[in-house]
Amino acid sequence: MTSFAAPAFAVKLATRDDLATRVAALRRPLVFTNGVFDILHRGHVTYLDQARRLGAALVVGVNTDASARKLNKGAERPLNPVEDRMAVLAALESVSLVVAFEEETPLQLVLQCHPDIIVKGARDVQYGHKINLVTGKSGLILDIVIEAGNPADAERFLPMLDRHIARCGTPPRQMAADGGYASRDNLNEAKGRGVVDVAFHKKRGLAVADMTKSTWVYRKLRNFRAGIEAGISCLKRAYGGARCTWRGLDHFKAYVWSAVVAHNLVLYARLKAA
Repeated sequence: MTSFAAPAFAVKLATRDDLATRVAALRRPLVFTNGVFDILHRGHVTYLDQARRLGAALVVGVNTDASARKLNKGAERPLNPVEDRMAVLAALESVSLVVAFEEETPLQLVLQCHPDIIVKGARDVQYGHKINLVTGKSGLILDIVIEAGNPADAERFLPMLDRHIARCGTPPRQMAADGGYASRDNLNEAKGRGVVDVAFHKKRGLAVADMTKSTWVYRKLRNFRAGIEAGISCLKRAYGGARCTWRGLDHFKAYVWSAVVAHNLVLYARLKAA
């Protein structure tokens, strides 16, 4: 009996457990798409080839059998089990990595992959990059950094603070930030730079007494940070910040900055009138 080695495409099959490591090894920009892909046809392979050309690597999320049945495609669907559907996709030259997801939507998978570009059928292509922004009491967006990759929030806290100090010549007296930026090191470094009160929305094990001079100050700063969400929502809904369909990082930056400038001009006019 003749035995054969595992097919070459088997290396493209990933699990949720090793996904982060596998994705980190792929080139960027990273494209993501998903689907059932039960009966692969010419439309599928054309669509996947076009998606791959938008970036340097393509990750495909595949609905498990149980997940696919929730999509009301018919009682007998899928015809092919998820292992077979993944293998066929992995054999395509355009596909860099294949991973299954059992949820009804691929949201958690997207959050794990952190793709630069999301493609879904006939819908507009979505280009995503992490954005760090700074605002103040006025509501004006004072600084914004559009990241090329997907650094952890905690890694960007001090660089954003240092940008503020370099631009203004002095540290802010108080700061409020999302819980993702929280860490003991960030708190100590911010205090060392002269910031009096630092309030992280989620404490992450930090004591309020270590962050601010009183619980009242912490609550005020936390409420201020919550109010920033309203400004972000306005930027997204009123100024096109919810979705960018311009290809490439440079175009993405131009798109976002145009939204920020429009937001600030309108807000400045209102503040000036008041």
